[in-house]
Amino acid sequence: MQVQKIVIPFYTQERWQNWIIQVKESGFKIDDQQKGAIFVNMEDDVVLACLKIIAKFDKNLISKEDALGQIQEIKEIVLKQVEPISEDIDLMIESTQLSLMGVFASCECYMEKAFEKTKSLKPLIKKAIAADKEENMGAVLGNIAEIGANILAGGKIKDKDLEDIPDGLVAEWLDGIDSLRAAMIGDTSYRDDEPDEGK
Repeated sequence: MQVQKIVIPFYTQERWQNWIIQVKESGFKIDDQQKGAIFVNMEDDVVLACLKIIAKFDKNLISKEDALGQIQEIKEIVLKQVEPISEDIDLMIESTQLSLMGVFASCECYMEKAFEKTKSLKPLIKKAIAADKEENMGAVLGNIAEIGANILAGGKIKDKDLEDIPDGLVAEWLDGIDSLRAAMIGDTSYRDDEPDEGK
């Protein structure tokens, strides 16, 4: 079976830049929860682009190499350092980027089949927290990636498993996984969607 070569980007530099402009214009302050929604939407937009790639990969419409390449392209766009805007906005952009690191690692782990399916994801969360205490960031991200890969494979994470997570990288990366989970049970049209360059 010949795998279709998709040239259209799933996410573009222009698209990310448009979010940065919107964030800048919002004049966001940490205590303004209402305006904080823009960062949720910004993150969800990237998550959906990743899910579109996974959907195409699952249907054998793009090869693993192309799919991983597309994720890498999004990573390079999104994780690039953003020019300082304001202390509060810079903090939120950095937080969004950190959350998305967990999403990218999960997608890569899923496509590489570098995980074991498990019914309970709590042990992986505990391992991630333990690795964080030892400042072993590679192990933390590895565990987070396995959690996300399990969710992409149809696994479930319980809300109570996401409670009492200490502030830090584990919490930030799990926030990305939670966005992934929410997007998968929300609007599932991404499964049949074509890549686009929407703003």
